Amino acid sequence: MEDEQSFSDICGGRLALQRRFYSPSCLEFCLSCPRITLRSLTAVTCSVWLAAYGLFTLCENSMILSAAIFITLLGLLGYLHFVKIDHETLLIIDSLGIQMTSSYASGKESTTFIEMGQVNDVVINEAIYMQKVIYYLCILLKDPMEPHGISQVVPLFQSAKPRLDCLIEVYRSCQDILAHQKATSTSPEGGDKIISASNRRSHSGMGAYWHRQEDKSEQDHDPASRIGHCDYVQSFVHTRYPVKKSSI
Repeated sequence: MEDEQSFSDICGGRLALQRRFYSPSCLEFCLSCPRITLRSLTAVTCSVWLAAYGLFTLCENSMILSAAIFITLLGLLGYLHFVKIDHETLLIIDSLGIQMTSSYASGKESTTFIEMGQVNDVVINEAIYMQKVIYYLCILLKDPMEPHGISQVVPLFQSAKPRLDCLIEVYRSCQDILAHQKATSTSPEGGDKIISASNRRSHSGMGAYWHRQEDKSEQDHDPASRIGHCDYVQSFVHTRYPVKKSSI
């Protein structure tokens, strides 16, 4: 199931939030940032070229115009490949972890994966940005030395910078999955119902996880639908019990 809502960022730009429900234990958020408009691109290009033409009239050196053209093209390519982000995706699976993917305008993708065992909580925090207070969603990582300590804070949706109403929608869904993960991990029956299968596949560095029920007479291994843009999981199977990750 998939739905889409419209929100705005801290500067008033339009954002589109897509939610994809794969199962009660797996949810994906895709936040689309505002794209580059022709007006802004034309304004920047004209400003650079007018400045180069002014220098050309003073110095009467044609190399200035050539340099302005190359600088404009290289600057645009660098901006699209390293700065401008079109989509930010948050994929959370209670039995595996949280994956964050940033898709740049040039097509490049940057992915970060955090195992669920390292996640302490997902909270909404405050920050000072451009002389005003804004809110942002972040992941609190556990400190391996202290059971109740926080070792690192990982902010989410840094490029889009959505407002509080959008963050609340994501926060509530993340808390539901975290609560489901804690409930199933502490359940005494959770580990008896499902065991990890010994069959594993690998394709392009991505693992495929399988599971089977306690009834050994039923050899039913059905891969679930694939999750797009996931570097650590190619396919998985959903039941009402959490899937244990096979050791590699």
